[in-house]
Amino acid sequence: MTWLAAASTVSAESAHQAIGYPTLFVLVLVGALVPVVPTGVLVSTAAVVAFHQTAPLALALVFVTASLAAFTGDATLYWLGRRGMKSKNGSRWLEAIRSRAPEERLEQAQTKLAEHGVAVLVLSRLVPAGRLPVMLACLLAKWPMRRFARGNFPACLAWAVTYQLIGILGGSLFPEPWEGVVAAVALTLAVSAAPTVWRRIRAAG
Repeated sequence: MTWLAAASTVSAESAHQAIGYPTLFVLVLVGALVPVVPTGVLVSTAAVVAFHQTAPLALALVFVTASLAAFTGDATLYWLGRRGMKSKNGSRWLEAIRSRAPEERLEQAQTKLAEHGVAVLVLSRLVPAGRLPVMLACLLAKWPMRRFARGNFPACLAWAVTYQLIGILGGSLFPEPWEGVVAAVALTLAVSAAPTVWRRIRAAG
């Protein structure tokens, strides 16, 4: 009976991987293009599930899938933004980027980009709501696609690692996967909200 239980577990995990990783890729890709999907939460919860699996490469596959999807989504959005910059009438994609890059954040991004270059792009994905202002600053600075991609690649790797570690932490705290998912979601939301709360405290002070 033991080998039957083991075979059943392996079969269930294989089915999950066949469905889960492509779904994760699509959702993170869509989230990069349309920033309403909580991609950080997706990666964290996927890491929790992978943490509780017996497959040795489960966590590695979450990392590869998430970082590749984020990079593809960012590159596609930047390419669409460049097309909008070249068009006389702009584009809805460029306007979508502008609408999520407040003037104050954009000015800060432009200043930091001029001073530190690619390093700012790498850090922008780790700062909640920091990705699009920096992307718009790159567009306004007329960065070529190759230069943006060169800086965005390590940014996506760092982003995937950060949220995967949050998921691993949540998964390691509890024996049941659903408990780890709840913990990972809570940790992810707390990390995302922290900069906003800090800015409000500083403004109030």
